[in-house]
Amino acid sequence: MASFVIEGGHILSGDIYPQGAKNEVLQIICATLLTAEEVTVHNIPDILDVNNLIQLMRDMGVTVSKKGIDTYSFQATSVDLAYLESDVFLKRCSSLRGSVMLVGPMIARFGRALISKPGGDKIGRRRLDTHFIGIQRLGADFAYNESRGIFEISASQLKGTYMLLDEASVTGTANIIMAAVLAKGKTTIYNAACEPYIQQLCNMLNRMGAKIQGIASNLLTIEGVDELHGTAHTVLPDMIEVGSFIGMAAMTQSELTIKNVSYKNLGIIPDAFRRLGIKLEQQGDDIFVPAQESYQIESFLDGSIMTIADAPWPGLTPDLLSVMLVVATQAKGSVLIHQKMFESRLFFVDKLIDMGAQIILCDPHRAVVIGHNRGFKLRGGNMTSPDIRAGIALLIAAMSAEGISRIHNIEQIDRGYQNIEGRLNAIGARITRI
Repeated sequence: MASFVIEGGHILSGDIYPQGAKNEVLQIICATLLTAEEVTVHNIPDILDVNNLIQLMRDMGVTVSKKGIDTYSFQATSVDLAYLESDVFLKRCSSLRGSVMLVGPMIARFGRALISKPGGDKIGRRRLDTHFIGIQRLGADFAYNESRGIFEISASQLKGTYMLLDEASVTGTANIIMAAVLAKGKTTIYNAACEPYIQQLCNMLNRMGAKIQGIASNLLTIEGVDELHGTAHTVLPDMIEVGSFIGMAAMTQSELTIKNVSYKNLGIIPDAFRRLGIKLEQQGDDIFVPAQESYQIESFLDGSIMTIADAPWPGLTPDLLSVMLVVATQAKGSVLIHQKMFESRLFFVDKLIDMGAQIILCDPHRAVVIGHNRGFKLRGGNMTSPDIRAGIALLIAAMSAEGISRIHNIEQIDRGYQNIEGRLNAIGARITRI
């Protein structure tokens, strides 16, 4: 198990580039199974979850070629269907959350898929009902094999239908879209997720020959086609990394320029940080964050305490609430952080309290942060990263703290952030990997 040793209190400066979006690229790689032709994907981040999925695709028989530093091509001409029923494949799926999105392409193109319960972050229950019910509505049969602990899915011919999703699940919507593009007839998906990453997936599939309408809305209409073709696709910058860097600049009183952020696809994220009092400027497609001695949390118009909560797009992504909570510890004022979607994501706050933060954990979903206004700095601490987003939040806290901090289990951070210590050390951080 690797660890970071962080020497806090250093000012950052310069430019930093966000990596390709993890949550998009996992969908895109799975979608390459929908055609026997070559699909080239640019701006793929070099992170653990993505690299594991790429290797899984190779083991499935997909021809994967590295074309450049962040460019790969995928050609699923000869998929090894026998391997997909092996215990080795199913065990690997169980440790990779994104593997659940193999179901839609596999059932659409090959009429059969097997999947074990996927793993990933320990952030509470992440149910698969939306995925499975949606694909069942298209005509697939599901059976749970209790002896092997796997789901067996089969369909001779998927058929389009109308469905109203019980939740606007991003991965669930992606899975259903990928199944529906090769189904017979028309599929209508209401209450679909409409994040930029879903928009990217739909646009790529349309370039491959799919017929998807309503992109960027929560009502998608898909006319099934007989086959899809090859294409090229460029992954968006990771909006979670962009938000992480904004928070990092504020906490360390640093002046940073975050380059090539695809500003139009950030949605409410810049304004959410402005609510915490953080100044930032759009400069073309970059974000400039000036050094700030202090920042003050806004109140609502009636003077009541600010609440920052996650919500389906175009609301605030839940993946940034851990970062915003940490940033609030050094602000002036108080804020209620309401994490609605996952019941265990706030449990890392005990580490921040040990570092000197004033936080009241109300319940698994809500925490009140009382800002220090830099009255005193956080103290260096010894902590363990429970998940990707808490990991980066703890790293930000450690970078702003006085003294030395250690973060263990940084493999969780590596799952979502590419060479994070190398990139941050290049702009002034002091982070050592052990």
